[in-house]
Amino acid sequence: MLSSTPRQLLAGLRMLIVMTVVLGALFPLVVWGVGQVAFSAKANGSQIEQNGAVVGSELLAQKFDGPQWFHPRLSSGGYDTLASGGTNLGPNSDKLVALIAERRATVAKEDGVAPSDVPTDAVTASFSGLDPHISPAYARQQTARVARARGLAPERVTALVAAHTEGRQLGYLGEQRVNVVTLNAALTDLAAAK
Repeated sequence: MLSSTPRQLLAGLRMLIVMTVVLGALFPLVVWGVGQVAFSAKANGSQIEQNGAVVGSELLAQKFDGPQWFHPRLSSGGYDTLASGGTNLGPNSDKLVALIAERRATVAKEDGVAPSDVPTDAVTASFSGLDPHISPAYARQQTARVARARGLAPERVTALVAAHTEGRQLGYLGEQRVNVVTLNAALTDLAAAK
């Protein structure tokens, strides 16, 4: 007969093996399976496909250069998922104040509006640097530029922005927002349909 200590060690080892199998293999497989069945698109990264190729994710901002695209919020990490994060510049930083003033002038010139009319999210970066959403005000501000660059009627682009404006989460959390990645994908589809 085994003494008390080895018996307890053996029971502990069996429990470790059982829990490792249950929590380390079975539980993750069940969660993965439920995700694939019930939430397949979201479980696989909310990918955006065009012409059979993945062009992005609804969850991650991308850089769009040129006047023909809606621009996302700025990213201090260059939209690199490995370098996501904010800067250490605080609201009292002279460097940040100067940077925002410079950005405001650039955005105002590009979109043809007064600097005082430029929304805050046009000149500040999201904390993660990968937020794909902008405010409806910033999207509407860009509408005329995008329509002009693409040779589209402004009303058509305005309707596209309205169609891609998302409401508050659960009806009361946060603010309305526009996903720039899906909006630009819709612009690409619109151009292809011409």
